[in-house]
Amino acid sequence: MPLTNPWLAGPTPTGRLDRERLEERILQLLSSQNMCVLATTGPDGPLATPVRYYPLGFAVLFTAAPRSPKMRNIAADPRVSVGIFAPLVGLASSRGAQMFGSARVLEPGHPDRAHHWEAFRWENEHAERGRPLSEPPEDTLVVIEAERIVYTEHWLRREGFAPRQFWRR
Repeated sequence: MPLTNPWLAGPTPTGRLDRERLEERILQLLSSQNMCVLATTGPDGPLATPVRYYPLGFAVLFTAAPRSPKMRNIAADPRVSVGIFAPLVGLASSRGAQMFGSARVLEPGHPDRAHHWEAFRWENEHAERGRPLSEPPEDTLVVIEAERIVYTEHWLRREGFAPRQFWRR
């Protein structure tokens, strides 16, 4: 039987991308998706929550209800992990990132909020909820700056690179 992707057979390459190429691939993934899975830990154990996000460099931004389980967990322990992935068709298309960092909660009036809020496309959510676009929301904004990222892309094997690459701030 012919192999669709013969480069997937055989030993896994071990080459490392240079930092610039790795960062370009990570940023492209973050910019081409809008859903992630946020992992937090709380008194009841781990919690994995699907979240719509907006990227800003190596950070993801989202809004959340202050009393939600994920926000209670973040208040208790801001260390989080975020999983972002592209749609999977087969092993060759496997592409995603695990981001690790600390969540910062930026309430309205926080001095860093304006910088991050510019990247947040609140108009989409406002329109979905039937709210007027003339009144920007005052929602709680959560920012997760990646401290490290594990990037996976099996297509890298074609060029002799390991499918799993590691990035640190």
